[in-house]
Amino acid sequence: MSTENEGTAVPPAPSAPPVPVDTPAASVPPERGVSPATDPVDPHQGVDPHQGTAPSQGPAYSQESAYSQDSGVSQEGAPTAALPPVPSGAPEAAGPAPEAGAWPPPPPATPSYASGGEGGSGDTWGSSYQQPAPKPKSGGRGGLVAAVLVAALVAGGVGGGIGYWAADRNDDSTGSTTVAASESGGDLKRDPGTVANVAATALPSTVTIEAEGSNGEGGTGTGFVFDTQGHILTNNHVVAEAVDSGKLSATFSNGKKYDAEVVGHAQGYDVAVIKLKNAPSDLKPLHLGNSDKIAVGDSTIAIGAPFGLSNTVTTGIISAKNRPVASSDGSAQSKASYMSALQTDASINPGNSGGPLLDANGAVIGINSAIQSSSGGGLGGTSQSGSIGLGFAIPINQAKTVAQQLIKTGKPVYPVIGASVSLEEGTGAKITEQGASGSDAVTPNGPAAKAGLKPGDVITKLDDRVIDSGPTLIGEIWTHQPGDTVKLTYTRDGKQQTAEVTLGQREGDS
Repeated sequence: MSTENEGTAVPPAPSAPPVPVDTPAASVPPERGVSPATDPVDPHQGVDPHQGTAPSQGPAYSQESAYSQDSGVSQEGAPTAALPPVPSGAPEAAGPAPEAGAWPPPPPATPSYASGGEGGSGDTWGSSYQQPAPKPKSGGRGGLVAAVLVAALVAGGVGGGIGYWAADRNDDSTGSTTVAASESGGDLKRDPGTVANVAATALPSTVTIEAEGSNGEGGTGTGFVFDTQGHILTNNHVVAEAVDSGKLSATFSNGKKYDAEVVGHAQGYDVAVIKLKNAPSDLKPLHLGNSDKIAVGDSTIAIGAPFGLSNTVTTGIISAKNRPVASSDGSAQSKASYMSALQTDASINPGNSGGPLLDANGAVIGINSAIQSSSGGGLGGTSQSGSIGLGFAIPINQAKTVAQQLIKTGKPVYPVIGASVSLEEGTGAKITEQGASGSDAVTPNGPAAKAGLKPGDVITKLDDRVIDSGPTLIGEIWTHQPGDTVKLTYTRDGKQQTAEVTLGQREGDS
C-alpha cells in the first residue's frame, strides 16, 4: 500500500454566515421542495530505504496536514389548493375561514445575503439568491408531483385543525400549554468513559501546529503534550517544512499560542518531537495506552484540526490492525514512511495528522498519520481528498520509543537486516540482485548475510506476519528494536526455508 501526504492551504472561511432579510411571517409556509516502484531500496545498510518512488500497487494514501465547500437548493412554487374541510369532531368555531384565494399564502421575499451581488451562484458566500422561474406544467410526472403536493397541503390542514382543538382543550383543563426543558445541555453531567468526557479531558492537552518554511510554504497539523517539560509529539510531515530555518507554533484549545522548535524528527517512522518555548508549568501529558492490546472493534476517538478546524473530535472503531502502509506526499522530493498501522474509520482529514487516536478510556493508542485517498491526488494538488473512512495511525508503542530516542539524541535509530529488497508488491519481499548505487544487495557480514540469506531469496514471513512486499517487510522490521531476533521464512529455488536473524541498526534518515 502507498500513501500520500497533505499540506496545502485552503481559502479562508467567510467572516460571517449569510443572513436572510425581509422574510415576511406566514401562517403556513409554502411547500419546498500508489505507482509501483521498480528500483530496489535498501533500508538496512546505511542506504536510505525511501529512495525512489513509493510502491504504488494497491490504494493510495494521504498523510494529513492542511487548512477548507457548499451546495445550494432551489425551490418551486407550490400548486394552489383549496383548504380542506374541518374534520368531524373538531369544534365548529375553530377559527374564521380564510378568504377565497388566500390559500396558500404568498411566498416569502427572495432572501439576500450580506454583501451580496447580482447574478452570483447559489453556492458562493455573498451572492444573492435568485428565485428560479416556475417550470411549465406537463402531463404525466408533473401531474403526479402536483397531486402529491396537494395531498401534503390537505394533511397539513387536518393536522393544524386537530392541533388547535387539542390546545384549546388543554387550555380549558389546565390553563397552560407551556412545556419547560428540564436542563440546558451544558449542565448535564458527562460520566467517565463517555466521548464527551474523554474529549473534555484530552482537548486541553492537544495543540494545533502551524509550520512555515523559509520559503513561506507550510500547513497545519496537530500534536499532543508528551511530557511536562513541553515536548509535543506529532508527525514528521507536519513539521518538515519548519526543520531548516522555518517558523513553528503550537496553539492550545484555550487559544494560548507558543513558539516551538523541532527537537528531532524521524522521516522513516513519520514521527517528530517539538518543544514549546517558554512552556507553561501546568502542562498535562496525555496518558499513553498499550497499542499491542488493542482489538479490532474497539472504540476510537480522534482529535485534530481537519482543514484547519481546530479542536475537532470524531469517533469510530479500530477496523484493522497491522495494516502495512507506505505514505508520502506524492512529491518528487518526498521519501516514503513505513508503518504497520492501526486502521480506523473515525473521520480523519488533512490537518488531523499528528493528533492523538484515543481509546474509550482516553488513553492514546496511536498518532493519526495517513488516510486513503479516493482521488489519488496528493497534498499540494488542487483536488485534496477527505475522509472515506480509512484512516491509519502509528501505534503508540512504536511512536513512544521513537520519541524517547529523539528527545535523547535528536536522531532516530532504525533496526535493519542488512539486505536490499524490491518495493514491488507480489508474493513476498525479494532480495535484489544489486543494492542501491551499485552496492552489495546483502551487506557483507551483516545480519542477513550471517543468517545465510542471498540475493534472489523471497521473504514471505517475519515471525507470524505474512510478508507480501518490500514495504510490508520494512514496516514490520521497524516495529522491533535493534538487537531483537526474528524468524524469517523465505523461498529459494522454489523451496521454503527459515532463518534466525538478529537485527542490526542504522542511525539517522540519510
